[in-house]
Amino acid sequence: MTGYLLGVDAGQTATKAVLFDLAGRPVAVGSTRCPTVNPHPRWVERDMVDVWAAAADAIRQCTVDAPGEILAVGVVGHNDGMYAVDAAGRPVRPGITAMDSRAYHEVERWRPVFDEVLALTGQVPFEASPAALAAHLLRHEPEVMAAARWLLFCKDWLRLRLTGEVATDRTEASASFCAVQTGEYSDRALELLGLSGLRDKLPPIRGCAEVVGTVTVEAAERTGLATGTPVVGGAHDVDAAAIGDGVLHAGQLSLVAGTFSINQVISDSVSTDPRWQARAFLTPGRWLNMSTSPASATNLDWLLRTVTGPIPHDEIDAEIIAVSDDPSDVVFHPFLYGSPHGPGASASFLGLRGWHSRGHLLRALYEGVVCNHRTHVGALREAFPMGSVARLSGGGARSSVWPQMFADGLGIDIEITDTAEAGARGAAVLAGIGVGIWPDLPAAVADTVRVDRRFTRDPIGVQRFDDIYGRYLDLVHALG
Repeated sequence: MTGYLLGVDAGQTATKAVLFDLAGRPVAVGSTRCPTVNPHPRWVERDMVDVWAAAADAIRQCTVDAPGEILAVGVVGHNDGMYAVDAAGRPVRPGITAMDSRAYHEVERWRPVFDEVLALTGQVPFEASPAALAAHLLRHEPEVMAAARWLLFCKDWLRLRLTGEVATDRTEASASFCAVQTGEYSDRALELLGLSGLRDKLPPIRGCAEVVGTVTVEAAERTGLATGTPVVGGAHDVDAAAIGDGVLHAGQLSLVAGTFSINQVISDSVSTDPRWQARAFLTPGRWLNMSTSPASATNLDWLLRTVTGPIPHDEIDAEIIAVSDDPSDVVFHPFLYGSPHGPGASASFLGLRGWHSRGHLLRALYEGVVCNHRTHVGALREAFPMGSVARLSGGGARSSVWPQMFADGLGIDIEITDTAEAGARGAAVLAGIGVGIWPDLPAAVADTVRVDRRFTRDPIGVQRFDDIYGRYLDLVHALG
């Protein structure tokens, strides 16, 4: 078969559309930003019409350069948050991203039932989970919840605009209201959270690689896609990043250093702990155990946007290398939007002195992000056997020095595959399976994923990071 597959990856500030050939190589790329707004403290929102416009523009950037027929489309996106629409598919309020923390009071109110919720759903609610946001909106914006017909995730909103079909998939549905063992909506979970009245607002669960609709005439005019192009169910972007990086089997660890610190290991049995979320993986009988916080490479984006101004990534790496042998006590806590240490933890540079340069600050930021990932990986290691290699994607993977810090800081070799857009490639793989190009995920990954770079942990670097991490944790506890 000849042709191309389009993968759309809708993040929390930007959307990428990538056209891949059937060997998983990109042939056209579109990218647009849809910035978030903060109308109140802890609120992180986006206009849903703008989110669709950004995605449509990114897709059109690919379609104008398409060298041949686009066989199918896969859409993935950030999980958690909420994109609510009415019966006509129109937004009833701005979309809420997973960086939002307005619902922290709801989470505190549920603490007496955390143990039962954890055992049933594989996770406890956090501030931006659909459960917490739904409870907050019911309390503070009841008219919005009354108008809402469907409570969607970001990629479900985009697929609705592409096809007119309402659906979600097993990886996203498992964010709040599903029984962890079955992957189906649980009336008991809704009851425990006092949200039984929302059952009819939850979208139907369809297969990740199942064709759930085709591109409408209206969407075709907006995006340049052909009317009738198949669109599959899609997935949570971290599941898509795993398969886009070739991570499919139990015990494999994948890391995403992007807006969120994503640390995830696949398992073939359920193990629950409040430090991670046991959620349905793409295939039945497998779970993706995610220990996460909104505290990774987004810290660098914030620093460049609000403090230093733009700096090319190669210049950042050069400044860090220039001070790599210079002892420094600067510690950075990367908790701009949240942390694994509770809602009170905040971001900060500590130990600053007059002789420190911008390179010291950048190095401390890189190290602090790695330390936060280490907190999450350490929790997962207590329950899941892991191999000696992890795959890294996201903004942190684009650096020439950050991946080595990950290898030394986590004590595990790091591999980076041959795409900077693992989530989009995972979306395209699902689309290809949906239209019969591959029979299953292993066959698709074998054809599309190749390792491009490898960073081997250095014993001296490992020892150095042990000291850095000890100082980092001491300050977390001191400030707590």
